[in-house]
Amino acid sequence: MRLSGGVVVTANGLTGRLYTSNEASAAEQPAYVLLHGIGVSHRYFARLHVELAQGPEGQGQQAEGAERGAAVYSFDLPGFGGTPRPGRQVTVGEYAAFVAAVLAEYAVESCIVVGHSMGVQFAVELALQAPGLVSRIVLMGPVVDPARRSAAWHALALTRDSLFSEPPLTNVVVFTDYFRTGVRWYLTELPVMMEYPLDSRVSGVAQPVLVLRGGRDPIARRPWCEYLAAQAPDGAFAEVPGRGHVVQDTATERVARTIRHWAGTAAEGSAAAEGSTA
Repeated sequence: MRLSGGVVVTANGLTGRLYTSNEASAAEQPAYVLLHGIGVSHRYFARLHVELAQGPEGQGQQAEGAERGAAVYSFDLPGFGGTPRPGRQVTVGEYAAFVAAVLAEYAVESCIVVGHSMGVQFAVELALQAPGLVSRIVLMGPVVDPARRSAAWHALALTRDSLFSEPPLTNVVVFTDYFRTGVRWYLTELPVMMEYPLDSRVSGVAQPVLVLRGGRDPIARRPWCEYLAAQAPDGAFAEVPGRGHVVQDTATERVARTIRHWAGTAAEGSAAAEGSTA
């Protein structure tokens, strides 16, 4: 799935693409900002983007950030999704600064940031860089587990996930994006992903944090995700049973429901998710 109406955005010498929904009509609500992982693009977030923009069916206004018609912003980050490849390696902090600068241009004042895979690193860094902008963060399928800090292990886990945990259409989206990114840029950014100390960085995040995984995700294993949630000062953990790493594409409604419920409880002063499963 691909969203329409993407616009080219440039900040800090980097160029990406931005897709928005309900930008004007939901201007007074906290926005959702969706940040993809290494090698991919907004496309594996497109279903969740649409679901969050539509809001919960059959329900009126609920908790902060959970209303019908919330603004949603999805990125193709620089070097990914067919955007121009930077002429140098880009750090996690630089990607976060790029996102912050673009959101400032669009006058976004408060947002719930949802990152997936390497995108969780961008989400954490954005929360640390712009605490006044980021109200809450969701870390889906987080990487990198310090006990599995090996590119070879991640390659094997990714293969296992694609063969046994993801449907064919999800694999088509992911591997088509890998092809568009290209081996050279993927390998340029891979060391950045592998070396980022997510567990220690998340311990400095003051905002509520939800760590979310698919129950069959071999990349973001449950012990690691539970540990990461415990490292956050205000952390929670949730799991969608029977789903793999790309849970936002294969269980979109359940992921959206979990995020909305958690966002509501977090807004009320509790980081409790909807139990340990969604």
